[in-house]
Amino acid sequence: MPEKVTPYKDSKLGKKEQVTKMFDTISKDYDGLNRVISFGIDIKWRKRVVAILKKENPQSILDIATGTGDLAIALVKTGAEKIVGLDISPGMLDVGKDKITNKKLNKTIEMVVGDSENLSFSDNSFDAVTVSFGVRNFESLETGLSEVLRVLKPKGSLVILETSVPTKTPYKQGYRLYTKYILPVIGKVFSKDNSAYGYLSESAAVFPHGETFNNILSKIGFIEVTNKPQTFGVASIYTAKKP
Repeated sequence: MPEKVTPYKDSKLGKKEQVTKMFDTISKDYDGLNRVISFGIDIKWRKRVVAILKKENPQSILDIATGTGDLAIALVKTGAEKIVGLDISPGMLDVGKDKITNKKLNKTIEMVVGDSENLSFSDNSFDAVTVSFGVRNFESLETGLSEVLRVLKPKGSLVILETSVPTKTPYKQGYRLYTKYILPVIGKVFSKDNSAYGYLSESAAVFPHGETFNNILSKIGFIEVTNKPQTFGVASIYTAKKP
């Protein structure tokens, strides 16, 4: 299992509570900082997630760790009748709700507060589940993925977009320098929370990416598991199916 990394190392709160506090604190800055930190490439990655799911023609999608709703909004292009964006942070959801209202998408997208490791939905509820930069924030990775499997319909699709670590020179060295030294500084300058972007880079570094994560998905019970590195390997898109 991955090493446990938390936002606030001196806090007595559990990881789940710390992550909620962190995202509530940075919610107003999150979208702008994301564009700066990823050089806007995260938009292209989300478009690829949408393209993958559009081929599946899902009518119902659950977007876990939806944050401010960027992926949930993009998923409208799949043609799904109902999209539920779920997040543990009310602050992030409030930003997302404003975006959805401004785009007049309230009839299609519902934003709900919820725990990804204890989903309130019935078994076999959704045609597809997506997670964008969220699985590394699960307190228990296997519990969260088991919940995803439970709420997916048989033959339903899971698509995960998550950070990974480049393995080839010079991208590996450049990524290490950027995430260890530059990213936390950007976070401190532009964010209200000095710990947040240090945590985000540290959690990305220890997350079990690539084949290691594929094996975890298979162990949980998913089939047809694949992963596709994005942009020199700084992110990966994982796909899997429920039997």
